Amino acid sequence: MIQSVLVANRGEIARRVFATCRRAGIGTVAVFSDADALSPHVAEADTAVRLPGNSPADTYLRGDLVIEAALLAGADAIHPGYGFLSENADFARAVHEAGLTWIGPPAPAIEMMGSKVESKKMMAAAGVPVLTELDPDAVTEADLPVLVKASAGGGGRGMRVVRELADLPEQLEGARREAQSAFGDPTVFCERYLETGRHIEVQVMADRHGTVWAVGERECSIQRRHQKVVEEAPSPLVDAVPGMRERLFEAARLAAKAIDYEGAGTVEFLASGRAERGGDDPDQGNFFFLEMNTRLQVEHPVTECTTGLDLVDLQLQVAAGGRLDPEPPAVSGHSIEVRLYAEDPAQNWQPQSGPVHRLDLPENAVEFDVLRSPGIRLDSGVVDGSTVGVHYDPMLAKVISFAPTRTQAATRLAAALGRAQIHGLRTNRDLLVNVLRHPAFLAGDTDTAFFDTHGLDVLARPLASADTERLSALAAALADAAHNRDVATVNTSLPSGWRNLASAPQSKTFTGGGGDIEIRYLLTRYGLKAEGFDDVALVSATARHVALDVAGLRRSFEVSRYGDDVFVDSALGPVSLHAAPRFTDPSAVVAEGSLLAPMPGSVIRVGAAAGDSVTAGQPIVWLEAMKMEHTIKAPASGVLTELSVTAGQQVDVGTVLAVVEAAQPEGEL
Repeated sequence: MIQSVLVANRGEIARRVFATCRRAGIGTVAVFSDADALSPHVAEADTAVRLPGNSPADTYLRGDLVIEAALLAGADAIHPGYGFLSENADFARAVHEAGLTWIGPPAPAIEMMGSKVESKKMMAAAGVPVLTELDPDAVTEADLPVLVKASAGGGGRGMRVVRELADLPEQLEGARREAQSAFGDPTVFCERYLETGRHIEVQVMADRHGTVWAVGERECSIQRRHQKVVEEAPSPLVDAVPGMRERLFEAARLAAKAIDYEGAGTVEFLASGRAERGGDDPDQGNFFFLEMNTRLQVEHPVTECTTGLDLVDLQLQVAAGGRLDPEPPAVSGHSIEVRLYAEDPAQNWQPQSGPVHRLDLPENAVEFDVLRSPGIRLDSGVVDGSTVGVHYDPMLAKVISFAPTRTQAATRLAAALGRAQIHGLRTNRDLLVNVLRHPAFLAGDTDTAFFDTHGLDVLARPLASADTERLSALAAALADAAHNRDVATVNTSLPSGWRNLASAPQSKTFTGGGGDIEIRYLLTRYGLKAEGFDDVALVSATARHVALDVAGLRRSFEVSRYGDDVFVDSALGPVSLHAAPRFTDPSAVVAEGSLLAPMPGSVIRVGAAAGDSVTAGQPIVWLEAMKMEHTIKAPASGVLTELSVTAGQQVDVGTVLAVVEAAQPEGEL
């Protein structure tokens, strides 16, 4: 019987496993890097052991240190979570050799599925349909487009779409670097890229006594950078195609049995077809094996909510030698999960780093537990006051809904996200809500080209309109005035902005998504007089809450301020503002044409030297941050007058990396 579990991971997945362990009365042990010393998963564990360093290679990828930590803390089992060492066969063997229980599949099964190249050959032999693997050195024009993939690992790392043969060498080199950094293995391969495929996966669970479950399917087709963003169970495509579910389940069971699988795993397929019965797609319902993830998946909560199973608890039972029932429970209802990332979708999904001041959903969300009735679940690796760094994936949380129907699940999840208070970092929240409310999504038309088809610029638009942003700025100004009155030390009985003679309006300027917003107002004996807000009357104002009458409609605004950053939440949509300083600091002004670091990271390569002529869009600096490469390009054609960084250098957000002096148009002096 397992008494104490060390989770060889961090953040959200560590907290998720700990939650099940607590419910089962099992002790918990955390490991943490220096960057994660204040992480919530460390505080929640019964015992925590430091892994010195910050980078994954020095900490969470050091299997020897993780095993030493387990032995030191008295744990008798190790759960790998997902990512890091979760699909490392050598680590699984080392855990067994140390006398510990490995909460995962046998090492040979991990090994067989660890190479996407070899696993496809094995699956083809077992009768599972596969896409043909292409040798990167033998790709021709006729094969395009192709997808470059890392043989080890997943999560979108080391994956590149190539549509021009001339781009292949550079993309292969970049994919190999990412794969080496993320998984310690630079091996990549190519396969035919299906522009509008559907990503369907089957959850399997197997015990050591020969029982193999296919525990429902999930659809994870809406992706960015080949990483899933929205996941759901069951799949609308599979629901629409008669007989497809049975064929998928049989293929998944064949895959698991072919490698004597044990524990939780996922068999992933790429399918074709539209989620409408009687469609004219001749390939509707066809699917091909992509890979098998020999671990728990990020999106496992949607399967839990539609089956009532706690998959982590089943992992613990199977690892301890327990038997599964002959058949899994039936699926009921619908569940949708979205991944809330600290990133800016409108800026090429640029990751963000910094503080999370507040993360709060508007209803009583269940944390890390199976939803057994309609509601919202939150699985998060951060809490109020957490800081998102640059060393790891920028996912803040998974928000999951469960309801009797797909439409109800989407509607409920969109409402919860729209009203959530998310203060601090820029996130993909608005994009997620727009996707959930999009007619194509609600119709089940969710292939992997969703963002390209419907326009990322459209889907990434703010939930709050320009008028809402202006109204929220007015509320912020009034809340700030109320705050100033609260902390005043003289004339405390006088209303804010009171004068005994006629006075100029109060003026406050905020910067929002649409630029600067100047608010000019007077609080008179007759009420609020705000320039440009003729139909707005003030009902009440405190430092946190402002009520306004807008053209006869009562609107409430909750205002939160953190330094100069102001967040205004209302039913009209969330608004993020920055209070502009009254005076500009000359030292903060940067030269025109400066290339600034969009995030803290490490310079891994420079593509030009000071004095070189460059063209608009030419890569100048490559940064590595949050496990991904980011290319900083010249904003215009001209001369690189300054290059301030070298390969290997660490930079902070806002660092001037280089300066490009734009070439003057011909004829100008």
